[in-house]
Parts: sequence; C-alpha cells; structure tokens
Amino acid sequence: MLLGVIQEQHAERCRLLAQWQGFNWPILHDPINLLELTGVPILVAIDEHGIVRTTKPALASLQADFLDKTFADDAKGTNPEPVGPSLKNSTGAPDLDALRAEARKTDLVQSWRALGDALALWGGDKSLDEALTAYSRVVQIDPKDGPAWFRLGVCYRRRFDSSGPRPGDFQSAIDHWGKALELDPNWYIWRRRIQQYGPRLDQPYSFYDWITEAEQAVRARGEQPIRLTVRPAGAEVAHPIKALPPADETIRNPDPDGKVQRDADKLIQSEVTVVPGQVRPGKSARVHLVLRPNPKKQFHWNNEADPVRLWVESPRDWQVSDRLLQAPKPPQATSTETRTLTFEIIVPATARGKLRLPVYALYHVCDDVGGQCRFLRLDIPVDITIQR
Repeated sequence: MLLGVIQEQHAERCRLLAQWQGFNWPILHDPINLLELTGVPILVAIDEHGIVRTTKPALASLQADFLDKTFADDAKGTNPEPVGPSLKNSTGAPDLDALRAEARKTDLVQSWRALGDALALWGGDKSLDEALTAYSRVVQIDPKDGPAWFRLGVCYRRRFDSSGPRPGDFQSAIDHWGKALELDPNWYIWRRRIQQYGPRLDQPYSFYDWITEAEQAVRARGEQPIRLTVRPAGAEVAHPIKALPPADETIRNPDPDGKVQRDADKLIQSEVTVVPGQVRPGKSARVHLVLRPNPKKQFHWNNEADPVRLWVESPRDWQVSDRLLQAPKPPQATSTETRTLTFEIIVPATARGKLRLPVYALYHVCDDVGGQCRFLRLDIPVDITIQR
C-alpha cells in the first residue's frame, strides 16, 4: 500500500496536484506537522495489518524483506485497554469536550497540545480562536516547545486566509514560525513556511508556479480543476533570484512635496507584514502590504481612475526591488476587494535595532451613499526589525 502525507497549508492545492498527476493513492493532510517530521520525503513500511514494520526500509532489499513477505498480526491483543475517559466520540473523531476537560483538569503540555491539535485538524475555521488559546497555553508552560510555536503560526495564517481575519494575523504567523525555527533550525517545513512568503533571494525554488499549468492540463482533459480557496500569488509563485535588479533612476516620486490630501478618516485600512519577521544585517526581506476599504466607512475603489500606486522611499545604503508599484484593477467600474502589493528590500550590513521605511499609497475612492469621489494619500510606516 502506498500512502501519502502532505504538509501543505491548503489542502485543495494538494488535491489539484493529485488531480493533475492522476495520483490514485490516499493522501493524508498534516498542515500542523502532527507527525513531527524534520524532513521529507520519508518511507514507512506498513504491513497488511496496519503495523509499522520499519520507518527506514532499505530500498535495495525492500522487495524481498517487505513487499514479498506475509506478516502475522503479532500486535493483536498487545495494546492495553484505555484508562480514563475516552477522548474520541462514536464517529472516531476527537471528543472535544473530553479534551477540554482533560486540559483544564491536568494543565499539562500534552493535554493542551492534544486539544489544540484536535481543534486545528477537526474544528474548522470556527475553532481557530480556541486552538490559538490552547497552543498559547502550551508555550506558556513550556516556552521551548517548538512544535507548538509552529502550530500557532499555522492557525494565525489560517485565520488570515479565512472570512474573519484580524489585523496582525499574517505577521503573527511569520513571527511564530520564526520563533519555532529559532528554537530548532533543523525542521524543513518550519523553514519552508517562511520561505513561501519570503524574498526571492532566500527561496530554493518557485513553490506554486505549476498551478496554472495544472489547471490548463485538467481543463484540456475535459475536467473541472479543483477550485482553490486561496490562490497563490506574489512570493508563492515567484522564482529565486541571485540579486535584486538595479533601481530605475528615471522613476519619480508621484507626490514629492506631500500635497495630496491625507486619508485622515482611514477610508482605506492598511496592514504590513515583513517576511522574515527579523532581518539579519545585509540580508533581504519581502514586505507584504494589504489595502482594504474600511467596512465601517462605506467607500469603494474607483476603478475608472488611476490604479492604486505605492511609493517606496529608498534610504541611503538600502536596496529596494520596486520604488513605484501599481495594483491591478478589476474590469468593473467599482469594487471593494482587498489589494495586495509586495516588494523586496536588502537592509544595510550596518543596520541595527528597528528601522522605519517610509512608504505611501495613492488611490481613488468613492462614497457608496453620496457618490463623492476623492483622491487620497495614506502614509504607511514599514518597521523593519534587525536581528541581533
């Protein structure tokens, strides 16, 4: 039997890959690295009774030592009956009420982690807040629990991708993954999570450049591709580079004297995420800047005017991939979608402490009620923390 385990954050991306390549074996989804694998791939020999015979089979003798053999069910009857309350319900899923009671009663790392794992894997997006609470209790008890720090990051990123994100969720995910990696730098998936959203200078390969090819190939077969709830973009589809391109000195600051009216009413909300959360002197980072209309203000993007522009000031001795960026506009005249712009930086080798990169956005918005349209500027401080 062949069994796959995918550590992908988004299960439907794995399903699209399986659809494209015609995988016909079961694939388990392990976004929180429940198996605690430090690297992939791994080989596990499981016999016809579900017993693990070896986790490191020798490929040269795999046929003779395992595939051609018949094994006895020698583990039958050796497992003792569980003691205490059952932590699974009648369907085999975790009994969340029993796990909650166990965690509160014992207040042990393993109890809170078990509750967090059950909520993260079985509870869906509605359980993310409680999963975050459970994992937070783990790291309060044991601040050196790297897997719990990693799983906190997974839940923060899941909430960022959900219908109910909170400000700072993306940066919290990056910071918690960074904390896990700081505790133990030997875990492949912990490092990959950060690289997935990080600068091209630190990427081993393009993680999701195959998505479009897969969808086209599936459609060519007359099938409907698996729908992606979160479409990869930016860093996730970018290819590695060895150096940032030289700055285009012909590009000019669109509002050098700061004459454009400021968005004092915060009609547009901004959120900044820096990946990695702490940048080593002389190294690179990718800045993700999210702009979304404030739902309390009832304003929308005016797509008949100029696109959203982002100006990145380039301080002395810094390198910036793009000084002036534009966000794509949808074809409709008005819209309220979130817009994301990203750029990369290399901080000076002499950088220390926390530095602020001046950035501002220019955009056209209109009032939903009165129809008044405005051209505004939003100053967005980007804070860069330099690793000690």
